Amino acid sequence: MAEFRLPANSRIGKGREFRADAAAKRIKRFVVYRYDPDGGENPRMDTYEVDMERCGPMVLDALIKIKNEIDPTLTFRRSCREGICGSCAMNIDGTNTLACIKSTEEVNGEVKVYPLPHLPVVKDLVPDLTNFYAQYASIKPWLQSQTPPPPDRERLQTKEDQEKINEPSACILCACCSTSCPSYWWNGDRYLGPAALLAAYRWIVDSRDEATGERLDHLEDPFRLYRCHTIMNCTRTCPKGLNPAKAISETKQLLAKRRH
Repeated sequence: MAEFRLPANSRIGKGREFRADAAAKRIKRFVVYRYDPDGGENPRMDTYEVDMERCGPMVLDALIKIKNEIDPTLTFRRSCREGICGSCAMNIDGTNTLACIKSTEEVNGEVKVYPLPHLPVVKDLVPDLTNFYAQYASIKPWLQSQTPPPPDRERLQTKEDQEKINEPSACILCACCSTSCPSYWWNGDRYLGPAALLAAYRWIVDSRDEATGERLDHLEDPFRLYRCHTIMNCTRTCPKGLNPAKAISETKQLLAKRRH
């Protein structure tokens, strides 16, 4: 019999509430997913009231303030604070994005913060990205060439060839796209997902790379590539404005042309 409820130990309960002090002028409520695997308890949602008069404008600013001043047990990843490293990817107000570039003003009412969906949770807002990085490594994301480089200069490209890899090279591997994809949710062990396939496309269309055939061979599989059903969540959610769905579609076209 199919079960449509979460297992008992995965059901989210109501957590603690941390109120701002009476002098706070502009209060914003943050409802944050909490889970400690060592505690033996179910996940819960803790609520924090933050005085935005004394806090930066981004969700990451609020999380740092919560950790520094309210609840030091809160755990999350962060690094650059500039939308470059991808460390602070999480689900905010129902959308995968980067906490460092998501303004609290964009969210009406309380701000609900969860880890990226459909990944094992290490603790609180920290997902386990082991499988995600292994899939990225599987597409061999480096230049493969049998031709030795010129001794006195770089491997050159035309401006047109370079423009083909501009956009896919901007991926920061935040995993927002892959974890927004229903196909990846259900087949994450076999479907490579939008992020890895965007990276694969970046090397397939690189005019300096000489392993195009081998790269396409690796992707010609019922699951690795073809579990993409162009739902387009990946493109809609990408915080860098990239288009993984288009890259996947063009990879499929390259494989179709190769067959005929």
